[in-house]
Amino acid sequence: MSPESIPSILLVEDDQMDVMNVQRELRRQHIEVPLTHARNGREALDLLRGENGQEKIAKPSLVMLDINMPRMNGLELLAALRADPDFADLNVFIMTTSDLDSDRFKAQQLAVSGYIIKPLSFETFGEGGTSVDGFSLFLDLIQLKR
Repeated sequence: MSPESIPSILLVEDDQMDVMNVQRELRRQHIEVPLTHARNGREALDLLRGENGQEKIAKPSLVMLDINMPRMNGLELLAALRADPDFADLNVFIMTTSDLDSDRFKAQQLAVSGYIIKPLSFETFGEGGTSVDGFSLFLDLIQLKR
């Protein structure tokens, strides 16, 4: 099996509590795939491209991305990924505390796969707490189960 065919997740998040919440939710759902963590968009690009002293990671199955981060925010990273032929087709889900229509519109213009309002929890599906976008993330994550 080539590294590209092994399911994996790239989590781009600067808040350590949110990182731990995502890891906990994945474990609770028995989704045990390699998870690479980047603290901002610049670090994520460096990992994906193998630049600035970072070892290049295999292309992830999906990217979970915060909007509000230092150095390069989530929407800037999403724009860079969509402009790069190697990563234009990446399955990217934005996770944010922002429910601003302007953020959602920008994300949709950049062909985001889904937009999830944090905190991420799969217990709220069907209770109105999580959007259809969140449900599509859940379905994509289920496909990563081993």
